Amino acid sequence: MKEILRRSITGVIYVVLLMGAVFLSSDAFDFLFMTFGLACLYEFKKIVRLKGYYIFIAYLALWWAFIYLVHNTVIITALMLLTITVDLALLAFLFHKKAKHFSEFQKFIIAVFYVGGGCIFLTMIPYKQNDFAKFLIMGIFILIWVNDTFAYLVGRSIGRTKLYPSVSPKKTIEGSIGGLIFALVAAYFLAWYETSLTLMQWMILATVIVIAGSLGDLLQSKFKRIAGVKDSGAILPGHGGIWDRLDSLVFAAPFAYFVLNIFSHVS
Repeated sequence: MKEILRRSITGVIYVVLLMGAVFLSSDAFDFLFMTFGLACLYEFKKIVRLKGYYIFIAYLALWWAFIYLVHNTVIITALMLLTITVDLALLAFLFHKKAKHFSEFQKFIIAVFYVGGGCIFLTMIPYKQNDFAKFLIMGIFILIWVNDTFAYLVGRSIGRTKLYPSVSPKKTIEGSIGGLIFALVAAYFLAWYETSLTLMQWMILATVIVIAGSLGDLLQSKFKRIAGVKDSGAILPGHGGIWDRLDSLVFAAPFAYFVLNIFSHVS
């Protein structure tokens, strides 16, 4: 009972902090996720035993470059494709049976683009509009939360078929399907409030976010399983680390940004 209460309190504080930053100002949102990115990098650095602290310098340099180059579509597109390429390469690592040992340089590249790039593109999503699109980014958070919540509830109640037991023994195929269905229901209602996207675009975005987010969750689980740890950190009582809370979003963000780019060009 105490554990449930602790998780609930931490979860409420996390959601309030997130929503407060989104609706306070774009600067508050940017600063919050820049900080979250540093925390995720610190936790990732410990998990993969990446030496030195130059990764933080590289991340902050990339962050400020993105801010100043946000209107340079050629450079941003190149960086987006590079980030997605690293993420796709990590899927090969996720589904590979044999153990993979990364070099220090490979760990650095993964940290910069998978973790750092994910946080950066997450903050760039609401700037796809002329103004800071609060409801668009909140919609993406809601889709992830709905998927995670109902994947857990459906999986716990009727889940029988394991999704990927060697990496995440508790996740089931039934739970994953349930999470996707409820995320699509959430997307239907989100289309009423954030009309910059059509209903069909919300449905497509929800599908991409759920699939990519689920893969990101499994990917983080594999990193932790190899390292022999349960959580990436302990900063959030009952929930683990910041990376534990953002693993789905960090992986899904560049794919969501890519899909939104497609929508803006075809609409």
